[in-house]
Amino acid sequence: MIRRAAGARPGRPAPARQTGAAGVVRRVARSEHTAGWLFVLPAAVLIGAFGILPIAWSALLSFQQNDLLTTPKWVGADNYRALLHDPVFKDSVRRTFVYTALFVPLSVGGALVIATLLDAKIRFGRLYRTAVFVPVATSTVATGIIFNWLLDPTYGVANYLLGKIGLGPYGFFRDPDQAMYAIVAMTVWGWIGFDVIIYLAALQGIPQELVEAARMDGAGRWAIFRRIRWPLLSPATLFLVVWSTINALQVFDEIYVTTRGGPLRATTVLVYYIYNQAFELFHGGYAAAVAYVLFLFTLVFALVQLWIGNRRVHYR
Repeated sequence: MIRRAAGARPGRPAPARQTGAAGVVRRVARSEHTAGWLFVLPAAVLIGAFGILPIAWSALLSFQQNDLLTTPKWVGADNYRALLHDPVFKDSVRRTFVYTALFVPLSVGGALVIATLLDAKIRFGRLYRTAVFVPVATSTVATGIIFNWLLDPTYGVANYLLGKIGLGPYGFFRDPDQAMYAIVAMTVWGWIGFDVIIYLAALQGIPQELVEAARMDGAGRWAIFRRIRWPLLSPATLFLVVWSTINALQVFDEIYVTTRGGPLRATTVLVYYIYNQAFELFHGGYAAAVAYVLFLFTLVFALVQLWIGNRRVHYR
């Protein structure tokens, strides 16, 4: 009596087990891991070519005297030492921190107020939400051009309207004492819609059973917001604070289009100073050193915010 091999089908011989290099190749080709890596390969190549390699090259560049045209000269840490004695660099750091300290609370706090209002059942609610988000979809260059026209001290619409009530004229982008505040107002207007959408999604994810139970217990609107909504919004708040801080530390487009770092360097922040050193003065090595200092600032700010936030965030 002939016994069939376990797992073999009646009438068919048991398949021969593939051995050797050919079998290994076939198993690898049929593996789900291989298919996954093939799907992510184009993105991995792009990230490596335009992300990792430039970071490594700029690290090497920061230790060189390099005008991006001629043969570089190795100078060690001289570029980093020079930063300690550069008054323009110190002023750009201060202005970057001032801009960040103004932009983050205004954008996140303002978005929370607007999102709370839009979360209520009001007429034309979808229209208002679309209107709030439109500036985010607008190019930052276009935003800068529009605000250049609106805030022009000679023929701008803002000064025209302010003149009707006896105020102005103001210099806005052309006044060293007002230019930074005008930049903050413009960028808050341009980016607040993103924060509003995030907060709206978080508000709509709050279980209504908790809100209704609090109302039945006699809690008012402020008590419901402080005890229920605000704690449950803390993950979204942490994300927006970290994201807005990183965004603020890297502000460039709006300043390039409107003030070009002026007037009198009043809006020269770190990224614009990097651009000035690298592509206007051709101090490539020095600009790379400034860029790595900015990276260090960004990393420290993000880690501190995440550390503090995770101690106060309620995920449930």
